[in-house]
Amino acid sequence: MDLRYRQLNALGLLAISAVLAYAFASQFITGELPCPLCLLQRIGFVAVGLGLLMNVMLGPRPAHYGFAIIAAIAGGIFALRQVSLHVIPGTPPYGDPFFGMHFYTWAFILFAVMITGLAALVGLRAQYEDTAGYQPLRLQPLLCKLGVLALLLMMAANVLLTFAECGPGVCPDNPTDYWLLR
Repeated sequence: MDLRYRQLNALGLLAISAVLAYAFASQFITGELPCPLCLLQRIGFVAVGLGLLMNVMLGPRPAHYGFAIIAAIAGGIFALRQVSLHVIPGTPPYGDPFFGMHFYTWAFILFAVMITGLAALVGLRAQYEDTAGYQPLRLQPLLCKLGVLALLLMMAANVLLTFAECGPGVCPDNPTDYWLLR
């Protein structure tokens, strides 16, 4: 059985987990809480990761790539919405810049790169010849295990942190503290 494509998807999981981990760490280092649009972008990254996760666990399928592409389009829309809110002259940006651009601008670029990469991957027919389908994680290579674990950890951390910030209600437009710590 050829596991190259599962491992390629696992690399994608690690990349998405790194993006989420950086956003997560930056939140604590700078003390800036993510706004609702930021949280929606994080959900977009997680949803793309879920499409890749299905490819790792269940085997590559066009439907899994389609799910990931739709998630990347939605995440890109959320990011573009936030960019459009802050390009108006006199409107302050949200958060500190990173290498000259704000996180929402980087998110838009990353979603565009993901859409392009996923669209290219979905057309590689050789990956669909692997008829093994579901493969337990314990039988998969270390890279696949690490990718799945990293995404699941980042998903859990972001769910817990979002609940700590917003609580059971609607998140504030410009959050200043954690709901759970009030």
